[in-house]
Amino acid sequence: MVLQDGIPDLFQFHKLSKFIMYLEKSKIIKFLILFLPLITFIQCKKGCTDPLANNYDPDAKKDNGSCYYLSLPTNLQYTISSDTNSGLVNVQATATNENFFTITFFDNGDSTVVTSSDGIAAHIYTDSGTYPIRIRAYSTNSDFIEANDSVTIVFSSGSFNQGYTTPINYPNYNLVWNDEFDGNSLSNDWVFETGNGSWGWGNNELQYYREENTSLDNGFLTITAKQESFGGFNYTSSRIKTQGIKFFQYGRVDIRAKLPYGQGIWPALWMLGENISSVSWPSCGEIDVMEMIGGSGYNDRTVHGTAHWNDNGHALYGGSNTLSTGRFSDEFHVFSIIWTGSSIKWLRDDIQYHVFDISNLSAFQNNFFFIFNVAVGGNWPGSPNASTVFPQTMVVDYVRIFQ
Repeated sequence: MVLQDGIPDLFQFHKLSKFIMYLEKSKIIKFLILFLPLITFIQCKKGCTDPLANNYDPDAKKDNGSCYYLSLPTNLQYTISSDTNSGLVNVQATATNENFFTITFFDNGDSTVVTSSDGIAAHIYTDSGTYPIRIRAYSTNSDFIEANDSVTIVFSSGSFNQGYTTPINYPNYNLVWNDEFDGNSLSNDWVFETGNGSWGWGNNELQYYREENTSLDNGFLTITAKQESFGGFNYTSSRIKTQGIKFFQYGRVDIRAKLPYGQGIWPALWMLGENISSVSWPSCGEIDVMEMIGGSGYNDRTVHGTAHWNDNGHALYGGSNTLSTGRFSDEFHVFSIIWTGSSIKWLRDDIQYHVFDISNLSAFQNNFFFIFNVAVGGNWPGSPNASTVFPQTMVVDYVRIFQ
């Protein structure tokens, strides 16, 4: 600002004031230029304005003709049937204008949801009782109709425990260890293995092993394989072992069990050398008292007995036994080995079906411990498919060692 004789030039001051006012107005203009279209857009937002439409937009001020209407399914009908003394429940549902179904089987605080494109689902209950079932028919993931019903499961007295059994003593043998699975929890002779191991326990198995899938009730051990998401896997089950606690060299082993069934189900009652931590597998040796690879027909009625060892690489020798009718889930059977320093014999219900000469194999002249598990999927059985019913159970009555 110019001073004239020490006095401010008022004309110049007036020009500066006008310029500042112009700048302030320019900011307002810029603001209006930037935000007025947005304000106008919000005030004039287009969309579906019909509250009855599936895509109704409560913020839309002007309808743009995008409304669409989906009809709920109608005429939901279903049948529920159960097999006597098996616990198996079958549901078949139909509806009009449906895209898919869900059938939920409730079981004492637990539930299993089966998603089905054809309305067909199955489930196995292991105890007598009345169980709710919910059936839903969907047109979209959020639009459905439902029906609620129940099924009553009855196991006739003694029917669950039907099947073959073996004595508590044999001539020239002493009972050195047994577990009859009395009580409400596993004894201290057993520990759990959890998770999915390395590479699905070396077999690309699909389940996550959990302690919660093992239970004891009425003198039976039950391992349950479920179709449920946990730990990044789609199935859960259990695996227990006696490693470092109970291990044996030679003798007669009897294990009485009722097996699961179905494609992709892999129950096993087996033994590993106690020295596995120092020599690793297969040098430690493996004795599979019983394995079954589930699947309709032959697979569900066939068990395998196998020995594994190291002979400049993995070596194995096995045999199998097949029921003439039915399947191994129908009733209890006793799976046995008679193991001496010279041979291992495999028996099903006291019928010998396989023998192996081990007289020159050091892997089988050591202590072995037990492993019981039900795997889901893997290299040998393959994955479950649409025919596989969940949950599946392996029920063990006893394990006994005689020497």
